[in-house]
Amino acid sequence: MVTSPFRHTGRSDAIRDVLETSYRNHNLLHITAGSAVPLLKNCIWLVVRGMVKLEAVTIHGDPLLLGLAGPNEPFGEPLTNVLAFEAFTLCDSDMLCLSCAEIEQSPHLAMAMMQAVVSRYHQAETMLSLLGLRRVEERIRGFLELLAQDYGQVCEQGLRLNLRLTHQELASALCTTRVTVTRVLGLLKDEGWLQMDAQRHLVISHLPKQS
Repeated sequence: MVTSPFRHTGRSDAIRDVLETSYRNHNLLHITAGSAVPLLKNCIWLVVRGMVKLEAVTIHGDPLLLGLAGPNEPFGEPLTNVLAFEAFTLCDSDMLCLSCAEIEQSPHLAMAMMQAVVSRYHQAETMLSLLGLRRVEERIRGFLELLAQDYGQVCEQGLRLNLRLTHQELASALCTTRVTVTRVLGLLKDEGWLQMDAQRHLVISHLPKQS
């Protein structure tokens, strides 16, 4: 029995069954960690395995983390109005590239893609709400909880984040400084809310385990 590459990640899997048909008819593109994903006009990327960070570049030339796309989640040029939009793999990733015309011609694929886009919208909305929190510690807690609930994997200590974001990337996403992020992460580890496993992955220990 062949295991489907579209795995549950905490978000809706409604898109999975429809995309399995597309998976059989398309070649997966393997992109190594740290590589830029080409943003093609009128094409939408779908992550099958791995994780992609979505960034913009400010007028000062600094990278700004806009969000993440994990398994079953889409991104691409048609889904953004940001001019300096870029996408980079956080780990070795397998992806499908679907043309807008192909999606439009398949009602089932179009519906599944819409549901996936809604999930991405919810992520963006949550990140915006975090920026309204006055205390940086609350922003960082909220952001890590969002990542754990959407992408975390169950382990003995709680939910493990297999993706790696630098302190600077966390700072850019939450409108603070790298020094502040480092200090707050240290405090969260001291109180036991946050742990580090043997592979140096972050583990959110207080969240309920997923089934």
